[in-house]
Amino acid sequence: MNATRPDDETKATGVHHLAFSTADMKAQIEFFSDVLGIPLVAIFPMHGVPGGIHAFLEASADCLISFVELPAMADIEIEYGKTHAGNGALPSAPGTLQHLALKVDDPEELRALRDRIRSRGVNVLGPVDHGMCQSIYFAGPEGLTLEIATSAHAIDAAQWIDPVAAASIGIDAETLRRFAAPDRFDRPDEPVPQPKYDPTMPHMRYPPAVYEKLLEMTDEQVAAAVSFSEPPVPPA
Repeated sequence: MNATRPDDETKATGVHHLAFSTADMKAQIEFFSDVLGIPLVAIFPMHGVPGGIHAFLEASADCLISFVELPAMADIEIEYGKTHAGNGALPSAPGTLQHLALKVDDPEELRALRDRIRSRGVNVLGPVDHGMCQSIYFAGPEGLTLEIATSAHAIDAAQWIDPVAAASIGIDAETLRRFAAPDRFDRPDEPVPQPKYDPTMPHMRYPPAVYEKLLEMTDEQVAAAVSFSEPPVPPA
């Protein structure tokens, strides 16, 4: 057993960063910095990706908003109903981001940020009371659908997990209990080996030969091949 972490904490604990594709990095940084008040904390050539630029803005100590600009992105068309939803009630392709909701601490801050956004000429709808949260809605550059939300209390699963809604998408009562209380993971003393390639499982997209080689490498070999640990600007 690994003694560095309690078994019931072997899970993701929050958002480190959300990364969005962009063909206009400057416009996105301008919007998130000036309109939403989120400071830029990093911008640098994307590690190992020719022509790529990566940027990070710090929404909070534990949530970064990131943008990736690659040369080919300028030639990819936005298509509502496929690449983008357009508002929080419209469809987009499976696996795409339907909308992004950032948070503030209370309803007063929600209204203050609404007013900041409107002061920059951006239209905002809300606040709207959803019970579990209050929200405002607006659009960002390149078709982003955005929300700011605040919750007075933690979500009470007993009130907000609707078994009828779950059943409508094929989740029975036993599966619902399992989803609400995931199994513990008892980490073994030795690292779990890389599984054999299974085409039915989710996979990142690489050229097949490259992906096959990466899966054959040890974790240490992968780290040595693709790690870039030094900041772009040397310390003063």
